[in-house]
Amino acid sequence: MKAYQRIYTQLEAITKATVALRATGVSNEELAVVAGRLAQVVRTKGDLVTLQVFSGTEGIPTNAEVVFLGEPPTLKVGEQLSGRFFNAYGHPIDGGPEIEGEERQIGGPSVNPYKRRQPSQLIPTGIAGIDLNNTLVSGQKIPFFADPDQPYNKVMADVALRADVDKIILGGMGLSNDDYLFFRHSFEAAGALDKNICFINTTENPPVERLLIPDMALTAAEYFAVDKTEKVLVLLTDMTLYADALSIVSNRMDQIPSKDSMPGSLYSDLAKIYEKAVQLPTEGSITIIAVTTLNDGDITHAIPDNTGYITEGQLFLRADSDSGKVIIDPFRSLSRLKQLVQNKKTREDHSQVMNASVRLYADAQNAKTKLENGFDLSDYDKRCLAYAKDYATELLSIDVNITITEMLDTAWKLFGKYFSKAETGIKQNLIDKYWKQIPEQVRNDA
Repeated sequence: MKAYQRIYTQLEAITKATVALRATGVSNEELAVVAGRLAQVVRTKGDLVTLQVFSGTEGIPTNAEVVFLGEPPTLKVGEQLSGRFFNAYGHPIDGGPEIEGEERQIGGPSVNPYKRRQPSQLIPTGIAGIDLNNTLVSGQKIPFFADPDQPYNKVMADVALRADVDKIILGGMGLSNDDYLFFRHSFEAAGALDKNICFINTTENPPVERLLIPDMALTAAEYFAVDKTEKVLVLLTDMTLYADALSIVSNRMDQIPSKDSMPGSLYSDLAKIYEKAVQLPTEGSITIIAVTTLNDGDITHAIPDNTGYITEGQLFLRADSDSGKVIIDPFRSLSRLKQLVQNKKTREDHSQVMNASVRLYADAQNAKTKLENGFDLSDYDKRCLAYAKDYATELLSIDVNITITEMLDTAWKLFGKYFSKAETGIKQNLIDKYWKQIPEQVRNDA
C-alpha cells in the first residue's frame, strides 16, 4: 500500500449514491475505495468529504473502510488504444490485454485559448444533410438533437466509418447491449477498427459510471491530437443520459435542483466537455459530435437548451413523411462554422447551391400547407412538392453516402428537372457554368 494512502472507518452519512465522512488532506476528484468499491470525491466542505460510489452504496455499513488513493482517475495512453473497447474506468472489455502506456489524469482543463487556431479544415461525412447544408469543420463542437426512437446511433456509426479523420473515439453512455454490439460489429465488418477507440457504459452498468466516459474519451483524444498531431473525431452518445446521471448524483446529495430537475451546475458540466473541441496550430484537432435525445421533441428542456448555448449549431434528425426517410432537417439544423470551409475547401458553387436547395424546399413546405388547407396549387407549387420528395430522398436522407461534389451535382440535376434558371435564384456566372452540365434528359431549359 502506498504511503500517502489514508484509511478511515467511520461514515457520517450514506445515501443511494454517496457516502460522507470526516477526513483531512483530501482533494476534489480524488479516487477512494469504500468497502472495496471504487468512489470519487465530489464535494469537500471543511473536513467533511462526500464521495460518489460508482456501483452504489447498498450494503455499505457505517464502519466501512475508506481508503483514499491520493490521485484522480487516470487513463493509460498510447498507440495500443487503437482498435480497442474499454469500460468507464479505461479497462478493456474486448478480451484483449490491459494497456501499457503513460498514465494521464482525466478531466483536465481545456486548451489555452491563446494556443487555439481558427478552424479551417473540412470534415466530410458522406451525409449530404451535414456536408452540403451544415458542413463540419475540424475543432467544431456540435450535437445531434433526436427523438429517442430515431436511429441516431446508426448515424453516429455511419459518421465514424465515413469521416476523413485519423482517429474516431466513441463514448457510449447508457447503451443497450444491442447498441454496443451494433457499434462493435459495424466497425469490425468495415475493417475500420484500427482507427476506432471506444469507451462504453451499458444499461447493465451503474448510471453514475457514465460520468467518467466523456473524460476518458477526451483524454484519449487529447493524446492523439496534441502528442501525435492527428485529426480526431469524438462521438458522444447519449448526453441526455449523461445529464440524467448528473441529476441522480445531485439529487442524492440533497442539492436543490434547477430547471427540469437538472443540477444547477449543468451548464458548466457540459461546457467542461464541449470546450475540449479545438483546432491546434500543429494541425492536430478534436471535433466533437454528441447525441442529445429530446423528451417529446422539447428543445427548450434544460439539456438541449444549455447545449445550444455552448455548441456551434446542431444537427436535427426527423422522419420525413413524404419520402419515408429519416433526414437531417434543413430548417432546424445549423452549423455556425460552415462558412469557414464552404467555397474555400469545397467547390465555388457550394453556398449558392445550398441556399437555393433550402429555399426551394421551404417553398415546398408552403405549398404543402396550402394543400392541407384546401387552396389550389399553382404549377410552381406542384413542381416544388415533387422536388421536395426527391431532395429528401436523394440528399437529405441519412442513407445517402456520396462525396460533396456528387451532392452538388445531384442538387443541380434536381434544379434542372423541376425549375427554370431564374427560379433557382443562383448567380448568373454559376448558372452559365453548371447548368449545361445537367443531363439533357432531365434538364428544363425554360
